[in-house]
Amino acid sequence: MRRGLVSFLFLLAIPMGAVAAQVEGRVSGDFVYEVAPYPSAHASTVVETVDGLVVAWFGGTAEGEPDVGIWLSRYQGAGWLKPTEVATGVQNDGSRHPCWNPVLFQPSNGPLLLFYKVGPSPREWWGMVRTSTDNGRTWSGPIRLPDGVLGPIRAKPVELRSGTLLAGSSTEHDGWVVQMELFHTDARTDGDWRRDLSSSDAWSLVGPLNDSYEYEAIQPTVLVHSPSKLQILCRTRQGVITEVWSHDGGLTWGSMLPTDLPNPNAGIDALRLVDGRFLLVYNPVARGRNRLAVAVSDDGHVWRLGLVLENAADGEYSYPAMVQSLDGLIHVTYTWKRQRIKHVVFDPSESMG
Repeated sequence: MRRGLVSFLFLLAIPMGAVAAQVEGRVSGDFVYEVAPYPSAHASTVVETVDGLVVAWFGGTAEGEPDVGIWLSRYQGAGWLKPTEVATGVQNDGSRHPCWNPVLFQPSNGPLLLFYKVGPSPREWWGMVRTSTDNGRTWSGPIRLPDGVLGPIRAKPVELRSGTLLAGSSTEHDGWVVQMELFHTDARTDGDWRRDLSSSDAWSLVGPLNDSYEYEAIQPTVLVHSPSKLQILCRTRQGVITEVWSHDGGLTWGSMLPTDLPNPNAGIDALRLVDGRFLLVYNPVARGRNRLAVAVSDDGHVWRLGLVLENAADGEYSYPAMVQSLDGLIHVTYTWKRQRIKHVVFDPSESMG
């Protein structure tokens, strides 16, 4: 093997409950909500604002049903506030399409962004975004992204410099194909985010980065090694996470190659820690979604498997999202049995070795 995973640092199962429960003094877990007016939830996203954490997901009868909308909760005081629906797929003619894959992101200089998709299926959806100037309390009307732009398809974008975001995106109507999308809010001197988000002049596309024959890949997550050196990790149908590297700040990309990290055709997320290491949250198996884990790397090449967040005989624990808060803690949210959204917190200086 070109790259090896070392043995687990330790194995743990997060207890379930509405109130955070400490596990070995290192990890705590709770549910974002206990009861909701819909049976199914999936594909959460998490961000930290100056007022605390914000989490969004899609919820409804079942994935792909017209009543599926984007729901959101904010953490205030000692717990999560009651979820509210912040986006639907209702069209001007009164028809309704399902919503998909929300992505929250807070730029260094701009409003809180909520990207999401609307459409009858991932092969036919289009990109949407809303903005918030009060940390997720209220939201603008829906803004449709330009034709050909889907926005961050599953994982959060990264800010390369003030006003320029790099989003990992992908399409499914022509095979599973990865592309990168650059958004420049400084495309106009006044920096009008709402106007620029809908303007094709503010967006540029790079790709495709694969041909969908050797690797059917989607949903890239971006790691920033330096201003010029970038890495993406991708979900595939080939049972393995793939990677692609850029050495010019995302303008061009190399070949898509396999890593030694398994992937059961499920979503992943990754980030760079403030100490320079990298974390990946993923299903550490080639089949099934009943295990969920966090791996750590010093260089993006060799990954050490650290925390196991879920390890069950059955059930689905999937589509994780991850953010490091200003206090240094790691917050992971993920789908819990397609019924609720789970929130887990740990200290990477203690838990990841």
